[in-house]
Amino acid sequence: MTERPKTPRESISAREPLVFIVEDDELMREALGNLFASIGLEVEVFGSASEMLRSKLPDVASCLVLDIRLPGMSGLDFQGELAKANIHIPVIFMTGHGDIPMSVRAMKGGAVDFLTKPFRDQDMLDAVMVAIERDRKRREADKIVANLQILFEKLTPREREILTLVSSGLMNKQIAAELGLAEITVKIHRGHIMKKMDAKSLADLLRKAGMLGIRPAKP
Repeated sequence: MTERPKTPRESISAREPLVFIVEDDELMREALGNLFASIGLEVEVFGSASEMLRSKLPDVASCLVLDIRLPGMSGLDFQGELAKANIHIPVIFMTGHGDIPMSVRAMKGGAVDFLTKPFRDQDMLDAVMVAIERDRKRREADKIVANLQILFEKLTPREREILTLVSSGLMNKQIAAELGLAEITVKIHRGHIMKKMDAKSLADLLRKAGMLGIRPAKP
């Protein structure tokens, strides 16, 4: 049976990594696209920030090469909009009119780099590879946390309460006194927590609790 040909979006989604280019200069878009394609990167180009906002981003390691001066929404404003939308794609800014306040604002917003035109091809490629690696690691960490969240949701309210107290460094006897329970009851709950969280040791459990953002309870 012949396979159905993939659509362009399916092809992009099936591979990684991916570089998005937002640049209103057609010649620059083409040059950057050819540069990234020359080392085997997938590329999607947009002429404005609003055009990219209307696009559905595939779930692959990626980065955004963004001109700071664009028609309509500026690159810096677009960076802010992405942050508000909880889109954590690493950004590499490029500009022909860079100044210190712009670069400071861009870097404070989490930009990977700020390149002034004309830049060396290798400088751009180096920045893109750093950005993609950063995004890949973030995605891996997010996946681990998502899997831990599934395990955490299996805990009962009481088990979650005890996990928080365990994270505070309290012993079974102290937790029992805090919650008004028998010490043996706390011990049983801790056993259930270890099993449900697939923790190999107390240190492993505390590490997982930390990744979930479970902070030690205040005394």
